Amino acid sequence: MKYIERNGNCYTEESRQDQLLEYMYHSLAGRMALKVLVQPWISKLSGKFFDSRYSISLIEPFVKKNHIDMDQYEETKYHSYNDFFTRKIKSSLRPISEDKESFISPCDGKLSIYPILKDEEGRNCFRIKHTCYTLASLLRSKKLARKYEGGYACIFRLTLDDYHRFFYVDDGEKSCNYRIPGILHTVNPVANDVEPVYIENTREFSLLKSKHFKTILMMEVGALLVGKIVNYHEKTKVHRGQEKGRFEFGGSTVILLLQKDAVNFEESLIKNTEKGYETIVKMGEALGKAKK
Repeated sequence: MKYIERNGNCYTEESRQDQLLEYMYHSLAGRMALKVLVQPWISKLSGKFFDSRYSISLIEPFVKKNHIDMDQYEETKYHSYNDFFTRKIKSSLRPISEDKESFISPCDGKLSIYPILKDEEGRNCFRIKHTCYTLASLLRSKKLARKYEGGYACIFRLTLDDYHRFFYVDDGEKSCNYRIPGILHTVNPVANDVEPVYIENTREFSLLKSKHFKTILMMEVGALLVGKIVNYHEKTKVHRGQEKGRFEFGGSTVILLLQKDAVNFEESLIKNTEKGYETIVKMGEALGKAKK
């Protein structure tokens, strides 16, 4: 995986986990095992363990392995691994851009931004490497897919070491939540090279009629061992920087679909994606401006 920081520092990272996933998705034996592992009941079963007090023993090794600075988080006693995994960071460490017309990141993660274009068959889609995602398949709605023609798909991929809470990017009117059941592949790019993970995985989405950025589609995608997407609100008024929800154990993804002419993104973010880099971003960071 290739990451780039906002200051331009680049990283190429290949972990043991990536090597295992390469084997799982590119070998016959691995793909046979995946048929079981991606089923939702596996994630539900693991979720019960991570919610139990027996999982507390996993916290300290995880902190050491991932070099997590616990001084950054609110001090509390954890009653399970999931309790620790969804820990709250100190608000002063995630300041929100004061410019209300700045489009901010809804979460910590590795960001890629793709244009939504029509393919040869006239379908609105975005392409990640060799995988084409049609919006109609992603949303299960051709009518809604047309709304985002000519806009952008922002993919925020969260890994184990990221802050696993997500937030609203603007004031506005939020719709009810729509859930699309599915299986649960990992969201690691290794899997995306083989499977269209975002249209196969369980996901939830809602619409935000925002004050500055037109109608934003906000989607949360579950992943391997993440059977639980927790959204706090149904249809209601929301505010910029207000917490929207959280993911429980594992890596996961937030997708924002933006309408045409809603946001002018920083050019470097688009260029990084074109070069195959994911940009490391933090919740509340300005990523662009409302388009006049």
